[in-house]
Amino acid sequence: MKRIVLFLVTNIAVMLVLSIAASVLGVNRFLHANGLNLGMLLVFAGLMGFGGSFISLLMSKMMAKWSTGARIIDSPSTSTEFWLVETVRKQAQKAGIAMPEVAIYEGAPNAFATGPSKNNSLVAVSTGLLQSMSKEEVEAVLAHEVSHVANGDMVTLTLIQGVVNTFVIFVSRIVGYLVDSFLRRGSDSSGPGIGYTITVIVCDILFGILASIIVAWFSRQREFRADAGAAGLMGSPRPMISALQRLGGLSVEPLPKSLASSGIAGGKGLMALFASHPSMEERIAALSAQGR
Repeated sequence: MKRIVLFLVTNIAVMLVLSIAASVLGVNRFLHANGLNLGMLLVFAGLMGFGGSFISLLMSKMMAKWSTGARIIDSPSTSTEFWLVETVRKQAQKAGIAMPEVAIYEGAPNAFATGPSKNNSLVAVSTGLLQSMSKEEVEAVLAHEVSHVANGDMVTLTLIQGVVNTFVIFVSRIVGYLVDSFLRRGSDSSGPGIGYTITVIVCDILFGILASIIVAWFSRQREFRADAGAAGLMGSPRPMISALQRLGGLSVEPLPKSLASSGIAGGKGLMALFASHPSMEERIAALSAQGR
C-alpha cells in the first residue's frame, strides 16, 4: 500500500471531516426533510467533493515542505545548489512556466513536484538522488518534475479527484438513506438516524478507496507524459532512460503518502491497482519507443 497516493488519503480525511461537520450542523436533516432530494444531494455532493479536493490542492506545497523537511533554496550557498536553481530556471523558461521554488530534502533517491498551479509550484530533490546520479541524470529527473508542473498535473488530478469525490458522497448518502429507512421502518421519527450517519461514514471510506483506483490509473498515465516531456526538454529520451535505469537499480525510499503521486519513483506497493507510478520497465519501454 506504500504507493497509495497520500493526496488521496488527505482528500478522504478532508471529506470525512466535512461529512461529520454536515451531520453536526444538521445539513443531512435539511437534505432529507421531505424524503431523499436527489437534486439537492447532487449539489451538496459536488460542493463537498470538489471542496475537499481543492483544499488538498491548496495545502499541497505546505504539506510537502512539512512532511519531507524540504529546505527551500532562497540564496544558493554551494555550487550544487546554484546548479540546481539555474537548471530548473532554464527548464521552466523552456516549458513556459513561472520559476518554481527549488528545494533539497534529506532522504533516499527521489524527487517530486507539487503546487496549486503552474505559476505557484515546488520542485524538490533528495540528497540521496544528488549523490547517486550523474548531473545529466539529475537534470533529466528535474525535467520530468518540471514537465509535471507544465502539464498542470496537480490541477488535473484535483479535478479528477473532485469528480470521484462527488460520486462517492452522492452514492454513500443514497445507500445511507436506504439503510436508515430499512432500519427505522414503522417508526414515526423523522430525519436521518444513527444508521444513516454510520452507513455514510463507512461508505465514504470504502467507496473512497475504490475511487482511488481510478485516480491512481490517471496518475500512472501522467507519469508517461512527464517522461515524454523530460525527453523533449532534454532533446533526447536517453538521459531520462538512464535516470530510470539508475533508479531501478537503487533502493528507492517511498515519499510520504501525500506526495507519492508527485515523485519520480514510488515504493514497491503490494497492490498494483493503487500504484501511482508505472513500473520502471514500462516507462523505459515507452521512452525507447519514442526515440525510434
